Amino acid sequence: MTKSDLILQLAEKYPHLLQRDIERIVNTVFDEISNALARNSRVELRGFGAFSVKQREARQGRNPRTGETVSVSEKYVPFFKTGKQLRDRLNGVEDTGVENTGPEAVTSSGE
Repeated sequence: MTKSDLILQLAEKYPHLLQRDIERIVNTVFDEISNALARNSRVELRGFGAFSVKQREARQGRNPRTGETVSVSEKYVPFFKTGKQLRDRLNGVEDTGVENTGPEAVTSSGE
């Protein structure tokens, strides 16, 4: 799905909103996430996931064409970690909204 596809899908789902307003909202959300990452801040969307920035140290790499050793400088890269709800949804686990970890969650075998 592209950003344009997302905007069109939202416009169909919310016909009372103008498409240009939806586009402005989507762009604002993405801009805010990008700005936060540029400030090295973490962005957490509960249930969906968290965006953060990871630092990659400088290292020695290799030019695949010539085999020559090259120096790769340190850099920062965006990182996304999925939230539990998204991970469960992708793996077909139903979300009941209630986590059952109490004593009643344990079943005895044959007793």
